[in-house]
Amino acid sequence: MIASIAFRNFKALRRTHIGLTPFNLVIGPNGSGKTSLIEALLRLRTLSRLPLADHTLIERPGGPEIEFRFDPPHDGIAAHLGCVSETVCDLLRLNPPDAPGWLALREALGGIRSYVLDHQAMAQPARRDQGAVLQTDGGNLAAVLARMRDEKPDAFSACTEEMLRMLPEFQGLELIEHADDQVEFALRLAENGVVPAQELSQGMLYLLGVLALSFDPHPGTILCIEEVDRGIHPRTLREVRDLLYRLSYPASFGSDRRPVQIIATTHSPYFIDLFRDHPEEVVISHKHGRAAQLSRLSDRLDLADLIKDSNLGDMWFSGILGGVPEERT
Repeated sequence: MIASIAFRNFKALRRTHIGLTPFNLVIGPNGSGKTSLIEALLRLRTLSRLPLADHTLIERPGGPEIEFRFDPPHDGIAAHLGCVSETVCDLLRLNPPDAPGWLALREALGGIRSYVLDHQAMAQPARRDQGAVLQTDGGNLAAVLARMRDEKPDAFSACTEEMLRMLPEFQGLELIEHADDQVEFALRLAENGVVPAQELSQGMLYLLGVLALSFDPHPGTILCIEEVDRGIHPRTLREVRDLLYRLSYPASFGSDRRPVQIIATTHSPYFIDLFRDHPEEVVISHKHGRAAQLSRLSDRLDLADLIKDSNLGDMWFSGILGGVPEERT
């Protein structure tokens, strides 16, 4: 839905522009603007719920600004976030100011969601009435799974089947109801016994979170996931990528639902290597001093020669592709 974002003096993103695809993997060193990119989207969501700023409002000369362009049918609209500082954006202006598609676009922007999953929060019981949307930290995962089971049993069955394929040591996902309207989950071992959520590994809990998102019957319009590889074994990362692909490219998985735009960040060369055949989906943040520039990996004219005899992840880790911490001189 977001076609492009242009930044001016917003945190480390001083003057840079990036086009977005259905799936976007953002890589770069710490402090290079990966999280700032996601924060800009969340600020757009927040300001879109408020009255628009007067289009005659005088711009703040040289002040921070973020411009969003959109895919059809909203490609005739540009949204400008005006900021009072490098970190605080407080107004939203449209061009044209009377864009007829704004109401539909504003509703879609309300579906922007961001995740920094926390395995400790994910393992806790949750109130059943909190299962509509997975929380930012995944803390209501049990309620989300329970709601999926009760309201969309086909989706829950498909989610469970995929989980068991990826985790063959288990034979089932169990939801345990409590009298105080709390629900928790556990995994039943293939041999014997049950492992409660609190005893599952960090990586298993993160994997369950991604599964819940990918089989959600009503996913958001844009999902931002930070450190998507965190805690997950490198051999499982291909499955994680494909779970997210289910959202961005539903037709490829036999689904007719609306595609979901994904923006994910990673520091894993193993995960990056999975995009060797899709460099257009990789965004690199190059940091020089305090400033960072965003670029598409596919924009490199020498890319084919660079990765001909090497893994993409190794090339990134070595620094040849950029997007790594600056070395001391």
